[in-house]
Amino acid sequence: MKTLFVAKEDTENNWWIIDAANQRVGRVATQIAMLIRGKHKPTFTPNQDNGDFVVVINTDKLQLTGTKWDDKKYFRHSRFFGSLKEKTAAQMKEEDSTFVLTEAVRGMIPENKLSYSLIKKVKAFKGAEHNLTAQKPQPWTKNLSK
Repeated sequence: MKTLFVAKEDTENNWWIIDAANQRVGRVATQIAMLIRGKHKPTFTPNQDNGDFVVVINTDKLQLTGTKWDDKKYFRHSRFFGSLKEKTAAQMKEEDSTFVLTEAVRGMIPENKLSYSLIKKVKAFKGAEHNLTAQKPQPWTKNLSK
């Protein structure tokens, strides 16, 4: 049996749209991570970028279970002493609700050079409107729990 190697020009990148309204952040993020890596395709190769593009709408209506809105913290640091900043998930949702989802997806893809191009395939929008209608994204409803 020969190993199948698909060249970059032979890959077919589809566009999917996911409605994140009333969905859990982790459940949606796992589906997005699978789609952008291309694990749903029979031609999946771990060292190649043959995944699809994902448009996520209604990120302002995402849900977290329990008290994670207050307990989950996001940190940033400028490498100077005393410059550690932290915000809760509720504060980040008020500031930019797409950040919460993209950070969850970023944590689910491998940390390598390929991850930079993978995370660019996620296009998240706060409301139900998006500007990517020219790409004709198809709705992705498989394995999304309500």
